[in-house]
Amino acid sequence: MSDHSPSPRLQMKPESTAESRRGPVTSSGFDFAYWWDRVGILVVLVVLTALMAAIAPNFATVDNLLNIARSISINAILAAGMTFVILTAGIDLSVGSIVAVSGIVAVLTATSGLPSPVAVVVGVLVGAAAGVVNGLLIAYLSLAAFIVTLGTMTFLRGLGYTMTDGQPVVSNVLNFRDLGNGYIAGIPVPVVIMVVVYLVAWFTLERTRYGKHVYAVGGNAEAARLAGINVRRVTTSVYAIAGACAGLAGVIFAARVVSAQPTAGTSYELDAIAAVVLGGTSLMGGRGRLVGTLVGSVILGVLSTGLILMNVQFFTQLLIKGVVIILAVAIDSLKRHPLRLRRPSAAGAATATTQRS
Repeated sequence: MSDHSPSPRLQMKPESTAESRRGPVTSSGFDFAYWWDRVGILVVLVVLTALMAAIAPNFATVDNLLNIARSISINAILAAGMTFVILTAGIDLSVGSIVAVSGIVAVLTATSGLPSPVAVVVGVLVGAAAGVVNGLLIAYLSLAAFIVTLGTMTFLRGLGYTMTDGQPVVSNVLNFRDLGNGYIAGIPVPVVIMVVVYLVAWFTLERTRYGKHVYAVGGNAEAARLAGINVRRVTTSVYAIAGACAGLAGVIFAARVVSAQPTAGTSYELDAIAAVVLGGTSLMGGRGRLVGTLVGSVILGVLSTGLILMNVQFFTQLLIKGVVIILAVAIDSLKRHPLRLRRPSAAGAATATTQRS
């Protein structure tokens, strides 16, 4: 099927047609979805940051804030790719395993004597290739995204263990280490990479025809197909993007810890999904903002670092993370099926007055 440009109606993203004409308070009452996407998530970030700064004295130091930014970068890059997938009403559970395999391949490439930039590119391409496999199975065989990516998650995790015999692969290449631990003008390299990824991803979603196609497919795949959009190609491409982002995150992680580990990236897919949903992207597709994903990633990073500084035990952190994921899904459900605080209409008020009289 040819990839023609969509009709004018499909070219406009759902939020630009609906949300641009509404405010947090409408004639029917308080609009939770609008409030959360525009104000609520920022309120949560500000309150959480202030709370952590008050509880943990070392939280607001420059060194700690730089460390938070560095730690956030990996999940934020993962979440950027996941945003593309979820915008099309998909899901990718394999990104955590892609982090491990891509990191292993990158370290093996770097230690083999090839230049570090080549190792980085190879790691990213491995992630993209895994994403393409996911996309082809989902788009062309009509298999459920959850099942496909669950299968590739398990397969890739096993592949990582097989490639390393279950042992870490240490990297002794200094240039490769700088990717995870170096600085550019005082800013950690992973943070610089994260900013570049988000700028490119934002431009792709907001300023290109392809971005409009992504929103259209997530909003109504059948309508997008009838408008001339190659739905299968778009679906395959978003999984490739998610895989490439996971591959890049895996390379950065391996460089940061100076080794490739088959256990790397475990449960990272849940953190990425939580960041995307907290940021306002609907699990049903067709609606979301990349800026929100970044804010969601920052919230999770601030929470995680704050808990560590407060010496909260690891298993307690897992409990809290589980609650956050459940809350993220609950917020998404509430946005789609809001409990509005409705204003009584004039007719309703007149009826109530008549009944009282």
